[in-house]
Amino acid sequence: MGIDLAGRGFVKEIDFTPAEWAGLIDLTERLKTARREGREQRLLDGRTIALIFEKTSTRTRCAFEVAAYHLGAQLTYLDPQGSQIGHKESFADTARVLGRLYDGIEFRGSRHEDCETLARFAGVPVYNGLTDTWHPTQALCDMVTMVEHSAKPRGEISYAYVGDARYNMGNSLLVAGAMTGMDVRIVAPRSLWPADEIVGHARRLAGETGARVTLTESLSEGVAGVDFLHTDVWVSMGEPEAVWAERIALLTPYQVTAELMASTGNPATKFMHCLPSFHNRQTAVGERIFAEFGIEAMEVTDEVFESPASIVFDQSENRMHTIKAVLAATLSRVEL
Repeated sequence: MGIDLAGRGFVKEIDFTPAEWAGLIDLTERLKTARREGREQRLLDGRTIALIFEKTSTRTRCAFEVAAYHLGAQLTYLDPQGSQIGHKESFADTARVLGRLYDGIEFRGSRHEDCETLARFAGVPVYNGLTDTWHPTQALCDMVTMVEHSAKPRGEISYAYVGDARYNMGNSLLVAGAMTGMDVRIVAPRSLWPADEIVGHARRLAGETGARVTLTESLSEGVAGVDFLHTDVWVSMGEPEAVWAERIALLTPYQVTAELMASTGNPATKFMHCLPSFHNRQTAVGERIFAEFGIEAMEVTDEVFESPASIVFDQSENRMHTIKAVLAATLSRVEL
C-alpha cells in the first residue's frame, strides 16, 4: 500500500487513518507468517528502546521484550523505582533525556496526558502500553485475533464488549472496531458507557469505513448474533477497593456466562478478554472477593473462560506479534 509510519508514535488509535490501521493488521500477519516459516529479519538491529512502567504488567512487558528481541533491538526496563520520572524530574524533561539516548520509548501508566507529554517532547516514537484512556496495542491485537478467527471479511465481523466501558478497553475497542469497519456493540449500564467525545470519534470513523456502532444497555440487543464477546475486569487498576460492592451489584447482570454466550444465537461465538481475568478463586484478589461477596468469579465464569469458545491465549500471544509490527513500522523502513 506504500504507507510509511517511520518515526511515528503509537499513542492512541485516533492518531491513525483507517488505511494505516489496516496496514498494521496486515503487517502483523506478514511478520507472524515470516517467523513461523523461519524468514524473520532482524529489522531493528542496533536500535534501543526504553520501557517505562508505572503500572505492573505481564503481557505488555513480555510482549515488548520478546518482540524487540526477535527484531534485534535492545531494551532498558524502568519500573517506578528505576527512574526519577514524575518524582524529581518532569515527564517533559525525562522525555528530552531519554529521546537523546533511545530510538523509542514505551510508557504504561495512569494518566494519558503523561503519555502525550512524552510523545510531544521526546523527539522519538512513543508507544502507549496502557493508560486510563487508551490501550492501542491491545486493541490492535484484538483486531488481529478476530480477523484470524473469522472466515468473514473484516467489515462483516461483529463483536460486543460487555461490562465497564468507560476506560481504556471500552474506548479502544469502540474506536478500533469503527476504524476497521466492523459491527461494534458496547453493552453496559449507561453510566459505564464511553464518554461522548470517544463515541463521537467512533461514529466519525464509522462514517468513513462503513462500520456499525451501537451502544445499549440491553444484553439481548447487544449480543444478538455476534461473532465475539469481549469483557474486562470490573474494577480497573488504581481504583479504590470501596467501589467493589457497587460495581459488582451493577455489573453482575453483565457477567459473561454460558447462558449469555448461548443467547447470541451464534454457536460459533468466541470469548475474548485482555487478561488478567477474575474467573476463579485462584488469585489473591479472587479469594478476597469470594470471602467478602461470596462469588466464585466476576466478569466471566470459569466455565466460559476454560471452554473451547475461549481464545484468550491466542489473543495474549498476539500482543507480541502486533507490538512487533508497531515497532517495525515505526523504527524501520517497512512499508504497510
